[in-house]
Amino acid sequence: MRKTLMAGVMTLWAASAWGHSPLEATAPAHQATLAGVPNEIVMRFDGNIRLTRVTLTHAAQEADLDLTGFDGFISNYTIPMPSMGAGAYFIEWRGLGDDGHPMKGSFSFTVKE
Repeated sequence: MRKTLMAGVMTLWAASAWGHSPLEATAPAHQATLAGVPNEIVMRFDGNIRLTRVTLTHAAQEADLDLTGFDGFISNYTIPMPSMGAGAYFIEWRGLGDDGHPMKGSFSFTVKE
């Protein structure tokens, strides 16, 4: 019984650690509605991360955002963004934490012009 209980506790702890998103804040904010398309997105993490891919999806178009200006592990990213007009924007990101663990997440916003 004790082994079963410990296994359950360890499973819950591991699941909560994996499910934790290190993304603290974004600009535009998640689910924000904007009057115009922003020139850039800002992503602030609660620890250092190396982004490996950031993908923007709008309507049927998808674009990888340019991360070539970022070296190493940092906590604040300001990434140029192409304008694709009014509508829903979905940002999906992937990266590595400074401890080597893979991380991923997403956020979205809407532009009404």
